[in-house]
Amino acid sequence: MIESEKRIKWYMLSFMAFSTLWGFGNVVNGFLYFNGVQVIFSWIMMFLLYFIPNAFMVGELGSAFKNEGGGVTSWIRSTTNEKLAYYAGWTYWACHITYIASKGSGGLKALSWMIFQSSEAYDAIPTIYIQVATLVVFLFFCWVASRGINPLKNLATLAGSSMFVMSILYILMMFAAPKINPGGGYLSADWTFDNLIPTFDMKYFTSLSILVFAVGGIEKMSPYVNKMEGDPSRAFPKAMIFAAIMVIISAIFGTIAMGMMFDPELINASPEAFDSYLANGAYMAFQQLGEYYGIGNTLMIIYALCNTIGQFSTLVVSIDAPLRMLLEDDRANKFIPRTLLKKNKYGAFINGIKLIVILCGAIIVAQIVAPGAAAVLRQLTKLNSIVMPLRYLWVFVAYIALRKKTNEFPREYKFVKGNGIALFFGGWCFFVTAACCLLGIISDDPFQMMLNIITPVVLIALGMILPVLRAREDKKLGIEK
Repeated sequence: MIESEKRIKWYMLSFMAFSTLWGFGNVVNGFLYFNGVQVIFSWIMMFLLYFIPNAFMVGELGSAFKNEGGGVTSWIRSTTNEKLAYYAGWTYWACHITYIASKGSGGLKALSWMIFQSSEAYDAIPTIYIQVATLVVFLFFCWVASRGINPLKNLATLAGSSMFVMSILYILMMFAAPKINPGGGYLSADWTFDNLIPTFDMKYFTSLSILVFAVGGIEKMSPYVNKMEGDPSRAFPKAMIFAAIMVIISAIFGTIAMGMMFDPELINASPEAFDSYLANGAYMAFQQLGEYYGIGNTLMIIYALCNTIGQFSTLVVSIDAPLRMLLEDDRANKFIPRTLLKKNKYGAFINGIKLIVILCGAIIVAQIVAPGAAAVLRQLTKLNSIVMPLRYLWVFVAYIALRKKTNEFPREYKFVKGNGIALFFGGWCFFVTAACCLLGIISDDPFQMMLNIITPVVLIALGMILPVLRAREDKKLGIEK
């Protein structure tokens, strides 16, 4: 294959970014948390003021460190030091703890919709039984990971792609539905200016972490900056702007499509109603879409099947992959106690998996006190939106450090030429991420707020304790660093 054939065209990178970052769940969460079509204003602001600058900064970091394979950890190591790089790697792994804890619940919910084809049967089961089942599922996949096998890795990719296709299919079919079935009983959203501008109250600001979580993760595109066809300084911005436009269009039209189905007043009628819509909204949307087309629950069952496979396969991948990234890095694992580096005969980090069992198991067991299965999923969705974006903070730390040493790192692509403007955007995105995570902790639900506070504190504290324990080990062994 000649070199030109290996290059990635700008529009190919756009579609790669779009399919990696976006999904139907983002549309549903935005619609529910931000009062229906009012979320359109917030989506546009988030893309303009956060997503696009973030993407361009990631492009510059990827260009500067094109030969580094460790992503954010490598960027931090190159621009600062190995100790901070360890903390970046730890944060990436620790953020997956809440994510792993949510996958079992999400998989069981999807499976229940595929079998019972409604929310009532699953939501009526006492929380203690749901959480016991979730714990059993979680422990089973931990066992799978401990055997050194990962049979679901390819399924995770396939399920992710199919969920992306289903998201686009929903929008297209929903807009065509009124023409095909004019008597479907569609709702008409309020498009007045007053209704489109959200109320900037505490509820609004404490929900912004949901949107940050939705649009984050663009750093996954960084390895491709210097593999693009043509001049990266022109091709990469074009790719990211086009990806942003596609995401904006999907967010807006997906929101409009949901506005034709769901009434925000019914969603916000009570905390129980909100929890039910949050847990079941995506399935209800495909169920209703199937009714518009006269095919019953067919679309919903396909969506539930894809989501069941996706949730469970992502669970085992998330147990295995981030742990290996942290513990197999010789420069990061020198800050981690040797007992966590132990491998079993299958090549799995058995004590690392046991640590995951303790941390995720604690979250799963703690939620036994939640007032129902729907409340469990709401709590985990909010917790993920607070914890997962913490890893994005290291992207902006790396970017600020890069621009402060700008002459030391030659690169083909720069976000902006002026250092002052670059540092401003790095600081701005850091501030937005940190502020949204901190505000997201606030909740009217005392248990939710306790979970929001204790979980990141425990994970951060553990990340700080491990290097101390390793230093004591090294001192006993007479090892000098």
